Amino acid sequence: MKEFGLQIYSIRDQFETPEGAREAFRLLKDLGYSYVQTAGNYPNIPTADLKAYADEAGIKIISTHLAWDKIWEDMETTFKFHATLGTNVIGVPSMPVWARNDLEGLNKFIEKMNELAKLCAARGFRVTYHNHSFEFKKLPDGKTFYDHLIEKLDPSICFDVDVCWVYMGGIDIYDLLERLEGRVYMLHLKDLIACKASAFNAAGKPMNHLPERIEVGCGNINFPRIIKAAEAVGCKYFVVEEEIYSTGNSLDSIRISAENIKAKFLEK
Repeated sequence: MKEFGLQIYSIRDQFETPEGAREAFRLLKDLGYSYVQTAGNYPNIPTADLKAYADEAGIKIISTHLAWDKIWEDMETTFKFHATLGTNVIGVPSMPVWARNDLEGLNKFIEKMNELAKLCAARGFRVTYHNHSFEFKKLPDGKTFYDHLIEKLDPSICFDVDVCWVYMGGIDIYDLLERLEGRVYMLHLKDLIACKASAFNAAGKPMNHLPERIEVGCGNINFPRIIKAAEAVGCKYFVVEEEIYSTGNSLDSIRISAENIKAKFLEK
């Protein structure tokens, strides 16, 4: 890995005003981030200005995350938004709620995703899908939601593999990356740290807690090995995503992640 980027959902509080966004891009460059994936459509900031701020700072916009309904219900606006940002990669951050209950809903979503992929290809765009942990829940046929996505989505659709959520779903990240060879567009980097029991049940016994999300390089995930495995299957981009801040401050958290990446994971 020679460069790394940021999913700017991580610092969404900085993108409420044009001034905040412009300064945020400058900071990202200073911290060593080379590219970003956007999240949403920033109603308070003209899209052309957002692109200009990124260009001014020397930050490349490599993809988006846009809610499924926004993508599907107004394709022309979706295409215009991406063209203005200068990226042809349309990121679907999650499947809609109606697709998460059973195989019938999932298959309907897959059908629509494949239709979207054809519409995008005709206009010079492509589609990626980002996982959470629920996709690794098993259906009655013994397969997971994600198994069906891998098998049934159009081969042109790539994946934003979120390492943290893969672990939270109980899946072997290395096996998954091998299955996705040639289809991993980006890897989302966020770390997990094992938790000590901090609460007790009625019998006075400690309760089990899920691992906590934490800044990259501060937890237990073996990123050097995972990054090499991702590169081996053709992963193009490595993107930090912070959702919970151990510092209580989004900018401090992305600074910690950047410093750890440069010190521990970046190819010298």
